[in-house]
Amino acid sequence: MQLSKKTEEFTLSVQNSLNDNTFVKIALGNYKGKEENLKNVYVKRILIKTEEKLSFTFRYKTRDIVKNFDFHEGITKVHDYLNREFYVATLFTTAFDLAFENLFDKKYVLRKNAPSIKEVPAAVHDRAKTRLISSNDKPYLTALKITDETGKVLVNSQDKYKQINHYIEILSTLIKEIPGTETLKVVDMGSGKGYLTFALYDYLTNVLNIKAKVTGVEFRPELVQLCNTIAKNTGFDNLGFEQGTIEKYESPGTNILIALHACDTATDDAIFKGIKAGAALIVVAPCCHKQIRRQMEAAKTSNDLDFLTKYGIFLERQGEMVTDGIRALILEYFGYKTKVFEFISDAHTPKNVMIAGIRNSKTKLNDDLILQKIKNAKTYFGIEYHHLERMMGI
Repeated sequence: MQLSKKTEEFTLSVQNSLNDNTFVKIALGNYKGKEENLKNVYVKRILIKTEEKLSFTFRYKTRDIVKNFDFHEGITKVHDYLNREFYVATLFTTAFDLAFENLFDKKYVLRKNAPSIKEVPAAVHDRAKTRLISSNDKPYLTALKITDETGKVLVNSQDKYKQINHYIEILSTLIKEIPGTETLKVVDMGSGKGYLTFALYDYLTNVLNIKAKVTGVEFRPELVQLCNTIAKNTGFDNLGFEQGTIEKYESPGTNILIALHACDTATDDAIFKGIKAGAALIVVAPCCHKQIRRQMEAAKTSNDLDFLTKYGIFLERQGEMVTDGIRALILEYFGYKTKVFEFISDAHTPKNVMIAGIRNSKTKLNDDLILQKIKNAKTYFGIEYHHLERMMGI
């Protein structure tokens, strides 16, 4: 009971210091919990947009992890940590320092000392990220209703602007891995309204100073006309949009082929086009995955995972992983080094998997072990064929 009283006193002092604006920081140490390599936790106030929170820095042996909580949740966490895991803590305020210590023999000490810090630091703002695509002096962002004419990001377009920069951040690391060419030929299949296509062209030509020809392929003619008008008015001379489908578009000589959110086997069509074109980089963010899931539903194969696949939502997720896993294997079979990671497409839609294939001359071509892995996967899940596999003739 004595421990509980001491932790209650400590966290009440934290609450009061926040209320009267004397709070400076908290340091937790002498960790005795089960989480490997955790050493200390440091807590400070932080201002995120217009809301104050408590920012926890979890200091491990080789890394720091930062998590932010509202005041009530943060204080509760401090209380729980002192009851279970941290044996030393100090609350720093401008009125006093309060030290807590668990002495192991069921003795718990609270000591109030003179304040070490006499002024409350300003609540640290969440740091503004350095954007690869700035909002200033970008007429195409204004035309696409991302910014106003002064370059200020519109309230309703904040998420879209973040998505654009997240996308460019991902591609920037991938582009570094491919060889340079005199003119980089990029095809964006299923380009939609062109937000990401415009941003990529801007990044290549104005940030990297690469000579690039970028083509957006879109089925809806009204979007093709809109994007071509914006490109012309913006002075993006080597950016153009063409009406068509992924399946029928021919892309010989393409260096980078992109297809985001191409539905079901349209993703396979895009990968097929990229491999046949000998693209140095193929980037896809698939969706739907109906072709494989339907075969798995029909097969109802008995295996070690059937306790999961009997549930519709788990079957759907398993179908996604199997579909994309085989896509990655097929890319490897044709000489691509593959990366699979999470791509946050939009704040209002689910997170997606992005598959990137980077052509690698050191990768073994036509590896029979890869074909055996694909065969084993199909047998295990009751799959007759994978659309990309059939298209590639393997």
